[in-house]
Amino acid sequence: MPSTPPAATDKLDLKKILPVFVIVLIDLLGMTIIIPLMPLYATSFGATALLIGVMGAAYPAAQFVGAPFLGRLSDRYGRKPVLLFSQLGTFIGFILLGLAGSLPWLLLARLVDGLSGANISTAQAVISDSTTEKTRTQGLGLVGAAFGLGFVVGPIIAFGSLALSGNNYHVPAFVAALFSALSMALTWFWLPETLPAERRGPNARKMAMTPGAMFQALGHPQIGLLLVLMFMQQIAFGGFEQLLSLFTMSRLGLNASGNAGIFVFVGILVVAVQGGLIGLWSRRLGDRKLVYLGLAALALGLALTALTPAQPVPWYSKAALTVELTVQGGQAAHTNAYATGNLAVPLPADGHNGWLGLAWILAAMVPAAIGGGVLQPSLNSLITKRVEPHEIGGTLGISAAFLSGANALAPLIGGALFQTLGSTAPFLTGGLILAALWLLAWQLIRPGREELAPAAARA
Repeated sequence: MPSTPPAATDKLDLKKILPVFVIVLIDLLGMTIIIPLMPLYATSFGATALLIGVMGAAYPAAQFVGAPFLGRLSDRYGRKPVLLFSQLGTFIGFILLGLAGSLPWLLLARLVDGLSGANISTAQAVISDSTTEKTRTQGLGLVGAAFGLGFVVGPIIAFGSLALSGNNYHVPAFVAALFSALSMALTWFWLPETLPAERRGPNARKMAMTPGAMFQALGHPQIGLLLVLMFMQQIAFGGFEQLLSLFTMSRLGLNASGNAGIFVFVGILVVAVQGGLIGLWSRRLGDRKLVYLGLAALALGLALTALTPAQPVPWYSKAALTVELTVQGGQAAHTNAYATGNLAVPLPADGHNGWLGLAWILAAMVPAAIGGGVLQPSLNSLITKRVEPHEIGGTLGISAAFLSGANALAPLIGGALFQTLGSTAPFLTGGLILAALWLLAWQLIRPGREELAPAAARA
């Protein structure tokens, strides 16, 4: 039989990627319906900025515990059963979120979802199974494109469900649960198993992921620094993700619907980057230079966000936003001090409304979306190219664990900075951290076998 032409390996096989892309998109719709609302949801129960940070940390802290185990299990038993288990936990978490009547309920919902939360890392392993080294960055970028599409469609669904329910924050959680159930059905009936039994390597039989295994990964000469970068950049970016809605509410007076609009705009940008541009940039620049680009763009985006002028949007009304936050779906207000409008997170005063603040933050979202769009896929692509094939699932699980650990710390740090030093502090600090990481990456990331082998072959 003739061998496959070399050029064929340069093109992504969309037929293999389409099922996981659709499943991830449907799965992410549930999450992106919730993300813009969570800080305001917690605020409606009287949470401070620091407590909102704790709520934001609950999911990734639980995921930090669960993701490495599930990553190893996917190497041992296959990708499909682990993905189904993870999706079931997400479904239960959304149901609990919809039933929540207090902050402890919100916390329980996020913990349940997080403990089973390996949806994205398992999907990344499916894509790694289905791509070559030349197409892996583009394939992993499509997961990000699904995330971007989710941020376009999810907030629109959230906006619609809020409008139909009279701004009842419980309703979007139940809608998210429906999408989670749909993703489980699609996984069961459509997604083929991509890791056959003969490819489940001996390392996959190590059931547990221990702290020792994570430290061992840090000592790996090819991927240790990449894992450190993954962790540190998410310390900076995680606070941005978790606190952006709180920032725009306190700085610009945007309510849940207004924040949904911001996330739609970001989602469109991410789709453009990860759905097409990242493949072109990866082929021209390589993953290593994409990491440099991502760090620099994200540093600029966070710094610009921090400098957003404190000008409420033209349609802002402090009284109307206070009512939305204290009265859910037309029901009686909470019987505490917050029902009188004394919210723990201050709202801007009426007057001096205008467009400058909104225009500024939309402009800041452009470099932030470019940086966020290329950074994680390029780092994960480098990681998968610098380990053995049978280690990919477990290594992506470790990467997800570092990411989750950073996501657990970031909102705590960001919430504390927000509450003690003001709304600018978390974003300006994040921008400075990313600028320092860019200098570190420029100096220390060396070409790996993904660059050296092709160069040697051409020579």
